[in-house]
Formats: sequence, structure tokens, C-alpha cells
Amino acid sequence: MSALLEARAVTRVIEGEQPTTLVAGVDFTVAPGEFVAITGPSGSGKSSLLYLLGLLDAPTSGDVLVAGRSTKGLDEEARARLRLSELGFVFQFHFLLPEFSALENVMLPMRALGRLAEDAMRQRAFGILASLGLADHAHKRPDQMSGGQRQRVAIARALANEPLVILADEPTGNLDTQSSAQVLSIMRGIVDASSPASRKAIVIVTHDLELAAKADRRVHIVDGKVAQP
Repeated sequence: MSALLEARAVTRVIEGEQPTTLVAGVDFTVAPGEFVAITGPSGSGKSSLLYLLGLLDAPTSGDVLVAGRSTKGLDEEARARLRLSELGFVFQFHFLLPEFSALENVMLPMRALGRLAEDAMRQRAFGILASLGLADHAHKRPDQMSGGQRQRVAIARALANEPLVILADEPTGNLDTQSSAQVLSIMRGIVDASSPASRKAIVIVTHDLELAAKADRRVHIVDGKVAQP
């Protein structure tokens, strides 16, 4: 099976009197069923690379391919639609909407994509929450849950539209050791449990070398370039 996600000579430069290169000519491929960790010192370009892979930023040069499809030249509406249908995101802070329940938060990406009827969305959202041990918390608001529970809801939301790839930026950065281990276990399980015909992949940016050691592969970024760990 071809790569789910690929960066080809991707560069990101912030223009100005003194241009700043965030990512410099990176080649990067994510295969089906892979769990990849991106590591590197602070300010090395890890998150910038992740945002390029996730189509949240556009490269200054180079190309990002999603399931073999070039994204070069796509307008923002097309990029947003591709993000919504094929990519899921988990960040260090959960970014759940405080006025909505866990169930309603997980349904938001489904509503935006518009593929399912209301009952089907509700049923799928509850099923994902239940699979992450959150059935009893489906109707709670974020402020009624622990940090670890909120982050699991964020993972459920990332899974809502059955993405090919989940991109996670320091997803355990605000969690205690036990919750971090639980989140890692869930992510590992997502990759391992996906069927051979529809293998998902996860790309995670992390400072935690213990977490990175549990990935299938580690990509180390220094000064915006791939380097040896």
C-alpha cells in the first residue's frame, strides 16, 4: 500500500527583513500502520513540520501528499475539506468547547463533514467514547472531567471522521504520568487495531523520549532538518 502521508522537499520560510526558515527541505513518509515520533530540541521545527503535514500551514516550497494526492495549488476550502476527511488532530491542550458535552464535541467534525444523519453521528460518537472508556462521561461537559478524560475526548474527536492519519502535538504534555501512559496506550491501540485494508497511522510530536522510544520510528529534527537522534 502507498504512503498515507508524504512530504517532498518541504520548506517553510517566514518572510521579513530577516527571513526565518522553520522547515528546510524535509522529505518524510508515513506508511499505513506506522506510529512515528518526531523529536528535537525546542524551536527545532517539530511542530512546524507537523502543521505542514496536517495542511494547517502551506509550504513555501515542496509538496505534501495525502494518500498519494498532491496538495500543491489547492485553495483553502479544498485543503480544509481534505483535512476534515482524512486527518485527525490532537493537541497539548484539548480545545474542547466548554458549553458542549463530550458527545457533542465528538460530533462536531462529523457535522462539519456532513456525511452522516443525526442519529448515525450520535451513535458513532458514543461508540468511539465507549471504546475509550468514556461511556459514563458522554453527557458531561469538559469542566466535569479530569485532564486525562478530556484528552481522551479529544482523541475521540480526532477519530470522528475515520481519518487515515492522526497528528498529535505534545498530546501528553499537560498530563500526569498515569494519564500520559493511558493516552499512549490508546494511540498505540488505534494503530494496532486498524484492519489491514484500512491501516491508520499516527504521527506524534513529543519531547518525551520514553514515549518516542515506544513508536515504530523516530524522526529527529534539528534546525528544521532531519538529523540523527
